[in-house]
Amino acid sequence: MDLARTEVTKSRSRAGFSRGSAARLGLMAGPVAFFALFFAYPVSAIVARGLHIDGVWQFGRITEVLGESDIRHVLWFTTWQALASTALTLLIALPGAYVFARFDFPGKQALRAVVTVPFVLPTVVVGTAFLALIGRGGLFDELWGVRLDTTVWAILLAHVFFNYAVVVRTVGGLWSQLDPRQEEAARMLGASRWTAWRTVTLPALGPAVAAAALMVFLFTFTSFGVVQILGGPAYSTLEVEIYRQTAQLLDLPTAAVLTIVQFVAVGLILAVHAWTARRRESALKLVDASAVARRPRGAGQWTLLGLVMATVALLILLPLGVLIQRSFDGPDGFGLTYYKELTSADGGAFLVPPIEAVRNSLEYAVVATAIAVVIGGLAAAALTRRAGRLVRGFDALLMLPLGVSAVTVGFGFLITLDKPPLDLRATWILVPLAQALVGVPFVVRTMLPVLRAVDGRLREAAAVLGASPLRAWREVDLPMVRRALLIAAGFAFAVSLGEFGATVFIARPDNPTLPVAVARLLGRAGDLNYGQAMALSTILMVVCAVSLLLLERVRTSRTTGEF
Repeated sequence: MDLARTEVTKSRSRAGFSRGSAARLGLMAGPVAFFALFFAYPVSAIVARGLHIDGVWQFGRITEVLGESDIRHVLWFTTWQALASTALTLLIALPGAYVFARFDFPGKQALRAVVTVPFVLPTVVVGTAFLALIGRGGLFDELWGVRLDTTVWAILLAHVFFNYAVVVRTVGGLWSQLDPRQEEAARMLGASRWTAWRTVTLPALGPAVAAAALMVFLFTFTSFGVVQILGGPAYSTLEVEIYRQTAQLLDLPTAAVLTIVQFVAVGLILAVHAWTARRRESALKLVDASAVARRPRGAGQWTLLGLVMATVALLILLPLGVLIQRSFDGPDGFGLTYYKELTSADGGAFLVPPIEAVRNSLEYAVVATAIAVVIGGLAAAALTRRAGRLVRGFDALLMLPLGVSAVTVGFGFLITLDKPPLDLRATWILVPLAQALVGVPFVVRTMLPVLRAVDGRLREAAAVLGASPLRAWREVDLPMVRRALLIAAGFAFAVSLGEFGATVFIARPDNPTLPVAVARLLGRAGDLNYGQAMALSTILMVVCAVSLLLLERVRTSRTTGEF
């Protein structure tokens, strides 16, 4: 009798496992179809149009383009500034990661939201903030009275400003869960504080530091808005050059070659990132973060906390403060002049008053968030159980939109989604679809660590008892990941608000988004246009800050992801 019961149990377990594998493939179907239709198809169409001329593939064009001195300069500057930005970000942000991981102090949640605001701001707003600080007529010019060539430093510091939160959240998230007793044991055995940290904590943090560095390098290697606003013609990254070749010179072959180069580089970066992520998820003894953080003790720790707060004030609050100050500094002194002008379309930059961009962006972001949460949630559920190269490849696919040229995606939308049954070029849904592509990776990376932390035996028990995969998800996973789902939605919303590279092509003049409106105003001469750009940037910054403050209220010590 016992043997029979055992066989029945094994049979049910095998059936549950089989249903689970089939369910995983079913969950992957939606995201794969979404990415194939709205990512792979537009990008491949752009590349094909650029290299497939008169029925012949012009692969020789690749060597011709890469042999041009101007293109080699773009490649060199793209790589150099990405390496410099990554090194500078790690140098400045790692102390902050330690402070947020190990210290408990008043205002910690608010400060965490403050350092995260730049990451979800549109890159054009980041560029605008540093333009107000360092650029033409910037704060430093006014203080020193001497015009310096600060362009490269402005770009590097803007990238640190933008990516500071990546290091703090990625490294600090793991650091806050490392068991401090391991380092304390080394100290009891006679190791100095530095030796204990170098031999115990640093190796455990290595994969997280590497993952953060790779993500920072990826974001700076593909930088568009920051370099577009600050760099000018003399400083172009691959992404800026793709935009110039596509939108200004209409040289699709050159743009296609540069897209391929960027795609290969991003693929290599993501492959290394996936490897570091697997190492980070390997056997580490983790504890509840709330049990690790404590109030600073001793002069050294209080000094470190003070230095981190000073860094946040100078690096993050100062540019944002100057941005706000410029938005109120009207032609007749401080006031609401530029904000009032947002209600008028007399400036000629838009067919509608610029303030309409606020409503448009909020509506688009809500729809994009819904799409990203559905697609990203399905993908995260499919990736919950590690399984072979297919699933790892699927995971890498989901990250590609963060690095592949958004300019290429946006232009690809225009030339591919213009025929039935997908004639979407004249519809409003095109913008949310482009924004959702960027939001999905944030949903996946936020939810996946939490889903993998759910005890798999609970799902197996539900399957043995006859529960369908959908019911098992509803009864087991959903109650445990509800907070993570809210955080993922919040990140997707904030990121969708700031998407610029693709929407600059597809946002219509009568329905501009906030980032597109800011870029257009900055591209027009005159103090009024500049002031309105500062006002719109301030509005967008406030919306993002409020969103992140709300996220911090639902965040728990166990709700940690890569972002």
